[in-house]
Amino acid sequence: MDLQRDLFFSQYALTALFSVANKLQVRGDQYLGEFTIRQMLAISAIIHAPDGKATINHIARKLGTTKQSVKQIVDVMEKKKYLSVMPSERDKRAVNITITAEGEKAFKTCSESTDVFLADIFHDFTTEDLELLCTFLKKLYSFDGVAPESFNEDHPNTSTADEILRHHQNFVKRRTHHHE
Repeated sequence: MDLQRDLFFSQYALTALFSVANKLQVRGDQYLGEFTIRQMLAISAIIHAPDGKATINHIARKLGTTKQSVKQIVDVMEKKKYLSVMPSERDKRAVNITITAEGEKAFKTCSESTDVFLADIFHDFTTEDLELLCTFLKKLYSFDGVAPESFNEDHPNTSTADEILRHHQNFVKRRTHHHE
């Protein structure tokens, strides 16, 4: 064990992670136009919520952020009429957040841009590189003993994978073009 090198690389990794996260957020926002990356990820968390009804807590857990941060995102998107926020029937302290028809339309457009963004930022990564990156990110996220909820999805089965790829043609085209 070389503690001096461990310290150097730990500091470098932390600085690099924040730098990369900020750069991805700024560039992603430029790609998306209609939504910010954080709003897009919130929409994705809502889509994958049980029974199609998300709460502030659910979205915060999925994004690994605070309830206050999610509340700000939801408030902005509700004002744009992309989300509907209604009191929960089960828990009077909570609200159910659903996507409006206008939000679904904007999300579809942004999904196409997100596909291009993903293909562009990961164009130099092999499938194995991506799997290894995900393994390291999951390990890093879990430093405090809490596993990331958003990393718990298993690999899709073949029939589901084919269906997913049909909906993400911009990614397929861009990724294929980069690797030719």
